[in-house]
Amino acid sequence: MTDEDEAAFDEFLAARSTALLRTAILVCGASQHDAEDLVQHALEKVYRHWPRIRHDNPGAYARRVVVNAAISAARRAKVIREISFARPPDTAATAADLDLREVMLGELRRLPARMRAVVVLRYWEDLSETETATLLGCSAGTVKSQAARGLGRIRERMTRLEGVSA
Repeated sequence: MTDEDEAAFDEFLAARSTALLRTAILVCGASQHDAEDLVQHALEKVYRHWPRIRHDNPGAYARRVVVNAAISAARRAKVIREISFARPPDTAATAADLDLREVMLGELRRLPARMRAVVVLRYWEDLSETETATLLGCSAGTVKSQAARGLGRIRERMTRLEGVSA
């Protein structure tokens, strides 16, 4: 790589690494350590292909690598993650006992990998249906249906949790 390419990559790294990590944490639904590994993998690929992708959209390329790696890892693992509660979910709890952010992240983790990726890209990363479809290599209709199903599952579970805490 040329010195100009190296400088441009360093700029990209400074500007996008935090956003990539945030996306990885949400999409992979696992520990920050696993998310950091995904981002490292993505950045290695971006670096290897930098001269070719530099002038296109390296942010989208890196995000796609992260999302695809998270989906592949979830397929390989096929482990259902449980939500951790301070007390069993059937125990009466007040609304103050449940940290909404943690519950929402837990619910996001319960979604299948591809559905979680759609919800994160659409509503956290604020990508359009078309952008999300392009990034995931599927149709806009698939994005619409996966987003609707994902949000429906989260709403349903949150409604049940409200009933437990009421």
